[in-house]
Amino acid sequence: MASVSEHIVDVNVSTEMRTSFLEYSYSVIYARALPDARDGLKPVQRRILYQMGEMGLRPDKPHVKSSRVVGEVMGKLHPHGDSAIYEATVRLAQPFTMRLPLVDGHGNFGSLDDGPAASRYTEARLAPAALPMLASIDEDTVDMVPNYDNTLEQPSVLPAAIPNLLVNGSSGIAVGMATNIPPHNLVEVVNAAKYLLAHPDATLDDLMRFVPGPDLPEGGKIVGLDGIRDAYETGRGIFRTRATASIEKVSARKRGIVFTELPYLVGPEKVIAKLKDAVQSKKVKGVSGVQNLTDRHHGMRLVVEVKNGFNPEAVLAQLYRHTPLEESFGINNVALVDGQPQTLGLKALLRVWVDHRITVVRRRSEFRLKKAQDDLHLVEGLLTAVLNIDEVIAVIRSSEDTAAARTRLMAVFDLDEAQADYILELRLRRLTRYSQLELEQRRDELNATISELTDILGSEAHLHRVVADEMTEVARTYGTPRRTVLLASDGAAPAAPLEIADDPTWVLLSGTGLVARTESGERPVRTGPRILHDAVVAAVPATARGRVGVLTDAGTVYAVDVVSLPTIPDSAGAPSLAGGSPIGELALFGNGEVPLTLVPLGEEAPPLAIATAQGRIKRLQAAHPDKDSWEIITLQDGDRVIGAAPAPDASQLVLVTNTAQLLRFEASAVRPQGRTGRGIAGMKLAADAHVIALGVVRNEDVSAALVATVAAASGALPGTASGSAKVTPLDRFPAKGRATGGVRCQRFLKGEDMLQLAYVGMEPLRAVSASGRAVPLPEPVEKRDASGTEVEAPIAAIG
Repeated sequence: MASVSEHIVDVNVSTEMRTSFLEYSYSVIYARALPDARDGLKPVQRRILYQMGEMGLRPDKPHVKSSRVVGEVMGKLHPHGDSAIYEATVRLAQPFTMRLPLVDGHGNFGSLDDGPAASRYTEARLAPAALPMLASIDEDTVDMVPNYDNTLEQPSVLPAAIPNLLVNGSSGIAVGMATNIPPHNLVEVVNAAKYLLAHPDATLDDLMRFVPGPDLPEGGKIVGLDGIRDAYETGRGIFRTRATASIEKVSARKRGIVFTELPYLVGPEKVIAKLKDAVQSKKVKGVSGVQNLTDRHHGMRLVVEVKNGFNPEAVLAQLYRHTPLEESFGINNVALVDGQPQTLGLKALLRVWVDHRITVVRRRSEFRLKKAQDDLHLVEGLLTAVLNIDEVIAVIRSSEDTAAARTRLMAVFDLDEAQADYILELRLRRLTRYSQLELEQRRDELNATISELTDILGSEAHLHRVVADEMTEVARTYGTPRRTVLLASDGAAPAAPLEIADDPTWVLLSGTGLVARTESGERPVRTGPRILHDAVVAAVPATARGRVGVLTDAGTVYAVDVVSLPTIPDSAGAPSLAGGSPIGELALFGNGEVPLTLVPLGEEAPPLAIATAQGRIKRLQAAHPDKDSWEIITLQDGDRVIGAAPAPDASQLVLVTNTAQLLRFEASAVRPQGRTGRGIAGMKLAADAHVIALGVVRNEDVSAALVATVAAASGALPGTASGSAKVTPLDRFPAKGRATGGVRCQRFLKGEDMLQLAYVGMEPLRAVSASGRAVPLPEPVEKRDASGTEVEAPIAAIG
């Protein structure tokens, strides 16, 4: 038996371990755990979406078994375990994980507390938002690379018309590094990207005007914005997410805390388990029970019952402190840029995606230009054949074979080989005159397309305009309103005594829709320090155990217990409303009703002036019933309430329309009515006009009051156009009779055609953006119908 030769190589163990570990680390970082900054996807997610696209699983097609998707991806593109592929598919379909799901799952895809069913029991197809991620992938927009066995090709990155990394976030643990990126709002991110495209030198503050913070899929609140700014600047930061709560009557004699939104990726069962532990360990006191009333029809509803005699605010503060109803989120923006892991701030994340979209649109335009030129070449050859059809037929019939016919056609009609082959494949039905007209029309269309594409490729400005237009269309199609409330600071109440004294207080409403009450009964001094991070648009007196009303545009008042509102401290130079409760959470409003303002419910309150969009005005003088809600005006069809404020006889009523007309008249000209009254004609309106603001000013304050108006273009997307603002003393507008047309209050600049906002009040006036940040207003001007001054950011409210 012949001996077998052996070949043994001596290898240093430490060297081998070091080399193998580095290769393994690189594989985990590049091929598994970290997303690409351009499309925001890890390789397995990218392969799932691409393969589902190749399988034709579009949103308008039927679902298929998830196991079939897993098998196709595993067999063709991803040579790893089926469980990893299915888990990635499930995550792409979970609406509580993804701000904009990319997979449409059918069946049990899990919940915040439970895992999904097996892949053989669920079905999937692409979600609508996945289409722009894959759009134009067959037009040479991205590089294709071989799959694991070099038999197929797969994209190295998707075209990604959606800024997926910021919109859906990402999380992953690699070797020696990790990533944890929260979801954001698509419209906000796109607006920031468009601004960066137009202003490459934009600062972080410029971009945060559009992206003030994350927008989590399940809503909730984010407490503390300093950590968010740190993350946007350095790529690392921490913020706290807090459940959305309201204090309600859960039975005839018991109050409770109702949670309708939980922190990101926190489920109700986890909260209940931690709450029971906290109650047993005496960390949380005053809780008598907890119920999970969540269902698919009413959404999240977790009810914590509070024992009689305990302050619900103090119990709520304990719940935030000792249960997952408040959680920390550590931002770590690590992603792959050119194959290398980098920690990126907001501007860098946007820049990578914007540059990627510019590259995609340029490559797509080059592909389409080449195809249009090739098609035009063939169409011109075919037109030559149709115009000389008799000669073409004679040449073909007299030729011995196809090769000879091709050669003779090229020689006789000055064609190239591609055109000659195209003519030889001509069908006889194309020899009609209508066919000639079609070819000529097709030729003209191709020439126009070539001209347009040539302009795009020849002009950087034109290319950027196309990219920006596509961004706008994506935001318009797939964008949704912000779900997460941003709070600048902690508004939770500290430990409080069991009994609450019925002391005087003031209830305040901010421009961003937050409601809170003051610690004392002293009215906030308007000439003193301004409210931080917001503007006060309504302030009504009340007592701690009393009630205030929330008026909606349907003319309905909902009573709210003052004790259930968060308290803002009177100490420190300037109070903050950032810890307030959103006004939309104070009551169960009717379907489609929009809460507008606060109204006092005290017995001593003066008549309440109410204005409607159709120009009706009413003063209400009636005792408030002991009910949870009631109507205070009978509205005509199509009308709605736009504002209300206390209006004693010795005061002036001011109405402002979207067409920039202002009317001022005496409140005493409107006789008080009962709750069912329809009001009377307040202002004469043009055909396309409606009232947008009501102001009430005491007679002695008219000379000190100001009118602020903001003009914009009616076709602009909300929150995208800053517009122009104007501030004018109220006494510059002459008083007119009730039911007249008023006078013009602002001249529109070029591109403007409406007033989007107006406010009448005492100085100092304060304008804020949708995120509550201050927006400087121009200095007052004396001319009542002067043009406005462009403001630096879109104004959401003035107070």
